[in-house]
Amino acid sequence: MTARVRRGQVGPSQIEHSQIGHSQIEHSEAESGGIAIRLDELLAERGMTLTELSDRVGITVVNLSVLKNGRARAIRFSTLGGLCAVLGCQPGDLLRYEPGSGSGSG
Repeated sequence: MTARVRRGQVGPSQIEHSQIGHSQIEHSEAESGGIAIRLDELLAERGMTLTELSDRVGITVVNLSVLKNGRARAIRFSTLGGLCAVLGCQPGDLLRYEPGSGSGSG
């Protein structure tokens, strides 16, 4: 069975490679360096679903879920910019540093 994928996006079976048109999210169980994503909070504050955000930004729900659940190792600035544009926020509203929770802690 093959998944239907929109132009410029990856399907669930390709998530490890994560080359997404204008954005990239690398899936890994590796440490996040203490960086946490506040996507759940921002979506709740705006009454928006992950599916709606996916449609508006042009990123698959699977890749947004990887980001939301803290499994992403990297995010391109263009992806961050797209998220901020749709959510009406600044990058600092979306990202949070949590000392001692990542590989950057001593």
